[in-house]
Amino acid sequence: MPRQANTRMLVAVSDLFFMAKILDAAKRALMQPEIVKTSADVLERAKSAPALVIVDLNFDALEPVKTILALKQIPEAKGTSVIAFVSHVQAELKMSAHEAGCDMVLARSAFSQNLPQILKRYSGVI
Repeated sequence: MPRQANTRMLVAVSDLFFMAKILDAAKRALMQPEIVKTSADVLERAKSAPALVIVDLNFDALEPVKTILALKQIPEAKGTSVIAFVSHVQAELKMSAHEAGCDMVLARSAFSQNLPQILKRYSGVI
């Protein structure tokens, strides 16, 4: 019996425009998005090992860099990828996210443009 791909993903985004874009792309890629609004929620849900966590680095209420650092310490989430996006002018924030363990940090425009391909990669949809 073939193993079913893990299609769960956590979405920690405050921008409603990006949220709608991510949810639409997730539906098309057959991913199962779960919206998270607090750091505690991200960390608790990460214990069930989602395939992917998407983080808006400008979601200040979440404290994204601290959340990413804590997420990477959860044993159950070792195989979970973290992809973040940020304004292209925020180089320090981008570097901080990488140092915290973020697997990929993209400029908002690049994230938006490449989102369908990124989600297809995680869902196994070709």
